[in-house]
Formats: sequence, C-alpha cells, structure tokens
Amino acid sequence: MATELKLIEKTPTAKDFKSDQEVRWCPGCGDYAILAAVQGFLPELGVKRENIVFVSGIGCSSRFPYYLNTYGMHSIHGRAPAIATGLAAARPDLSVWVITGDGDALSIGGNHLIHALRRNVNLKILLFNNRIYGLTKGQYSPTSEAGKITKSTPMGSLDEPFRPLSLALGAEASFVARTIDSDRQHLQSVLGAAARHQGTALVEIYQNCNIFNDGAFDVLKDPATRDTALLRLEHGEPYRLTPDGEEIVHNVADPDPTRAFALSRLSEPTPIGVLRDVERPVYDRRLNEQLDEAVRRHGEGDLTALLGGEDSWTVPRPAGEPE
Repeated sequence: MATELKLIEKTPTAKDFKSDQEVRWCPGCGDYAILAAVQGFLPELGVKRENIVFVSGIGCSSRFPYYLNTYGMHSIHGRAPAIATGLAAARPDLSVWVITGDGDALSIGGNHLIHALRRNVNLKILLFNNRIYGLTKGQYSPTSEAGKITKSTPMGSLDEPFRPLSLALGAEASFVARTIDSDRQHLQSVLGAAARHQGTALVEIYQNCNIFNDGAFDVLKDPATRDTALLRLEHGEPYRLTPDGEEIVHNVADPDPTRAFALSRLSEPTPIGVLRDVERPVYDRRLNEQLDEAVRRHGEGDLTALLGGEDSWTVPRPAGEPE
C-alpha cells in the first residue's frame, strides 16, 4: 500500500504556492483574503507541493485549485468530498483538501458531505459560507436566513437555514471549527489545527460576497461591534455566554459533543475557533489495514477470476442477432 504522508526538510515559501493563473473573482470578494491566507499557511505543512491536492466542486470558491501551485481538481457539483475520499483512501501519502461553498456542499452535495464526516476520512474540508449563490448570480442558498429576498425568493425565503457546524456535529464529525475571511491570523491558526487533526476536519469560513450579499457579516467584523458579537474560543480558556454568565472552560477534546453542539447553535454571540477536536478511527487507514489483512490471508487478488467466477453469468443473445 502507499506510504503515510512524509514531511520535507526544506520548507517552501508562500510564493512557491502561487500559480501563474490570473485570479478571477469579483473585486472585493472575500475569496481573495482566504486564498492569500491559505497560500501563506501551506508552507507550514512542510509537505512537498506534489503531495498536496485541492479538490473543489462548483461555485466561486471552487476556482481555488487554479490559483494554487499544487495538484488539484475542479470536479463536479457537490461531489468533491466523494472524489477526495477515494483519493485519500488510495493515496495516504497525500495531504487532501476540499474547497466548497454553502451551496455546493449543503445542497446537491449534502449527502456526500455528511458521509465523509461520519466516516472520518483523512481530509480537510474548507466550507466558504457567504449565505448566497454567487456564481449563479444571487439566488438564496441553504444557509440564507428565513425571509431572505433574492432573485429566486422575491417574497422572502420560506426555508429555515442549515447551520453547517450543527450539521457536521450531527454527522459525528471529529473536528469542527469556524473562522472569518478577514481575520487572517485567526484563519491560519484554525487551518493549522485542522491540518494537524487526523481524520475529517470541517472548517466553516464566513466569506463576504460583496456583489450579491454584501455586509452579511459586518457585525462580526466592525471594530465597534465585533468584541461583543464574537465569542472567541480557545482550548483550555474560559468563556462566558453573557457578561454575567457562568464561566465555562472550553474543551475541544470532550468526547461528548453536547456542549460543542450548543455552541454551534449560538448566533449572539457568534462562536469562532475550534469547537471540537477529538480522536476517532480514521477511515482510510482502517480500509488499508483491511486490504493488507486480506492480502496476508488470501494473497493478491485475481480480477479476471473474480469477473469469471460463480457470481457472474452470460446474457444470451436474442434469437437471430448476428454474433
């Protein structure tokens, strides 16, 4: 089987991870800030560029692989977690990242997302959440608030929005975090924690779409309001849900997800940071262990014998059809 991921002795620079492609998002898009943060973070992995893969689906965020000087795949709508699962299982020597958006991941891709999370495949999922469909020009998305007026909901959305972190915890995710596009230091620290995690890591990134949903997160970014609007979580550090509330020590490693789930439901204040980071068996490692055990017991498989075995049959030709 393929070997585990190995680090390199010489760490590359952020410039090494910038491709020669022109970055083409709307001027002012939050994706620029996320791209710069990721390019600045990747050298910290200490992994060769040819051992890093970014897989994306469809959407504005999904152009990401073009702009990184690594391997990458701009795949199909909602299926990036499925493709990345196969890649991580077949090549444990790779660092596999998924780039997706709230529409791509939570609408057509919802099923693939929750099963990647419950399996705990060793991949990192960055979910850009701007609460709107940007690429298709401003329809409401699975995270748009109820009553949202858009091109596809001119009288207001009737849907209750998904809460991505609550959804992930419900799917037994072993690592769940949230950060913001404009806070580069916080974003990179969360990326580092996700990279160190063994298993599936879901990072929700609040990302501003200045064309179709501008200002969706202003209260979390404005210096005049952010200190009270944000609940900054740090493992081992105390926090209060209200100024006079009970002091609680944050524990990302708590095997009981109850408190993490309660945090994921909060909007006032809005938690950012790592909500959960626990150890669980990693799917692709267990899969490869099963394959190794099968080879040890029975030897290498014979595909021709399998296809021609007792569980196969020949469909007879219709009468009169030439051979």
